[in-house]
Amino acid sequence: MKKLFVFALAFFLASCGQQKKTDEQEFQTAMDSLQDAGPKIDENLVNGILQQIPSPLEIASILKESGSKYESSILNSEDNLSKYNTNFSKALNLGVFGTDLGYTNIYEQSKDGIKFLSAIKSLANDLNIGQFFDIETIGRLASNSKNLDSLLLITTQNFNDINGYLQNQGRSKISVLLLTGGWIEAMQIICQAATKNTKNKDLPEKIGEQQIILGQLVLLLSFFEKEEDMASLLKDLRELENAFKGVEITTTYKESTMKIVNGVAVITDNSTTSIKITPDDVKNITQIVNSMRNKIIN
Repeated sequence: MKKLFVFALAFFLASCGQQKKTDEQEFQTAMDSLQDAGPKIDENLVNGILQQIPSPLEIASILKESGSKYESSILNSEDNLSKYNTNFSKALNLGVFGTDLGYTNIYEQSKDGIKFLSAIKSLANDLNIGQFFDIETIGRLASNSKNLDSLLLITTQNFNDINGYLQNQGRSKISVLLLTGGWIEAMQIICQAATKNTKNKDLPEKIGEQQIILGQLVLLLSFFEKEEDMASLLKDLRELENAFKGVEITTTYKESTMKIVNGVAVITDNSTTSIKITPDDVKNITQIVNSMRNKIIN
């Protein structure tokens, strides 16, 4: 299955319009923007990590295939929106809501998905990135599950544009927070499913795979460790890294093969990866993920 952005749908149906702000709001936005300024991280580094992270659709597809039932209770509530009054919390929770919306989409729970739209619209506009989305086109594609490939292509390109924009504005921090919030929410969803469906072997393995991604997220956050809010988040991620120490990932490399299919050369990667993760590992990882997620949304 393709590796896409963990919050490829983070801005799913986000509005392009900007609401008029009061003087006080404008002042707060300006102050937040100054606080967002930080080191300019190589775009290729961020994009390289993004390309390896499973999208909400991939996570949800695995859950659906495992027989896990849809549970709206494990998602964030749009009622929490008023709690997010800094760009730090807004960016993290935009990633969270995007993952939740991807989850509702794969289970075809459009009624629940609609609840997230105003929250996503508000957060994207507050972060001044709502202009990157064509609400009519994305909304039309989202209404039909047959259009998921096109939807993912558009949202993926949107994030590339957003990341480049934020880099040029000296706001790399926002990109990193969007990514982290979406990843934590995806982890929380799959950990919940693994805990309830202990006979399924694919779910723990999917959790174990995230050990590599976690290391890369820690690397990204480390660029900002002198900032109090980022340092706290980084501390939690490093605690999560410790919980992953018992996970063993072994890759057996085999030479790729090529064959011609309909006149096109298709290269197949024959390497295999095995993941060793115990029920105790899953339990410890789940506890820390849930703790982190509660800090983010509350």
